[in-house]
Amino acid sequence: MLKPTWLRVKAPQPERIGAVADLLLDLKLNTVCQEASCPNIGECFAGGTATFLIMGPGCTRACPYCDIDFDQTIRGLDATEPYRLGEAVARLGLNHVVITSVTRDDLVDGGASQFVACIDQVRKRSSNTTIELLIPDFCGNWSALSTVMDASPNVLNHNIETVPRLFPRVRPKGIYSRSLELLKRVSEGWPKTYTKSGLMVGLGETDAEVIQVISELRKNEVDIVTIGQYLSPSDRHLSVKRFVTPDQFDFFRHYGEKELGFLQVISSPLTRSSYHAGEVRKLIANHPR
Repeated sequence: MLKPTWLRVKAPQPERIGAVADLLLDLKLNTVCQEASCPNIGECFAGGTATFLIMGPGCTRACPYCDIDFDQTIRGLDATEPYRLGEAVARLGLNHVVITSVTRDDLVDGGASQFVACIDQVRKRSSNTTIELLIPDFCGNWSALSTVMDASPNVLNHNIETVPRLFPRVRPKGIYSRSLELLKRVSEGWPKTYTKSGLMVGLGETDAEVIQVISELRKNEVDIVTIGQYLSPSDRHLSVKRFVTPDQFDFFRHYGEKELGFLQVISSPLTRSSYHAGEVRKLIANHPR
């Protein structure tokens, strides 16, 4: 299926993104921008931002839409990673940082302690930086979730990814209701933290199903939602079933903000869960808690 014109991205300028790439190489850090083949890598790197991928790069789940490598090897955590991440945030002078991870079902706490260590190091090195976490579901380990949330991230993101009907195919080790419960627990237990979720479209869902999902996210007190076009990384991954038009993305944004009451809906063909994430600082300023 040929990509429509609205999905064309300008080739990144190596001289503009080189500084960020070199810093990541120097500090031996991974980013989801690189590992997941994000189409916005040129724009974000050129702007001096990145979404850090910890505890990776290998993931213990093999979701058929994702380009991150599958790896079930039992391995420990790198105790130096939080220090290196804090150094990167300080060197880049980031106002807002997004920290995500591969899913580590091999760890008792799913890696919750590593998220906390990263938060601690960012705050020590760059106290004014707002921190957004994009976490896995921890297999429903709510004690692990509490460990993360007690470290007080400014934004907690957990992506729902797709509609319930497609969950068994798209997220075979995930559970739709469990993801909703995670977000609800965060909203109720840590009300000062802004909650966020996101989904991909183009996997075979209908527009009505998208509306159903974002409506349920809002009922579970999610503040921010992102909606973007799924793009298949290779022939080995799930194929694209449809390309959603920019007008339809605009409708999702308008419906989510005006009808459902989300604080923010970022909806466009190239939107990814961390795209323009730094805009949340303005949202926090306008809607303090």
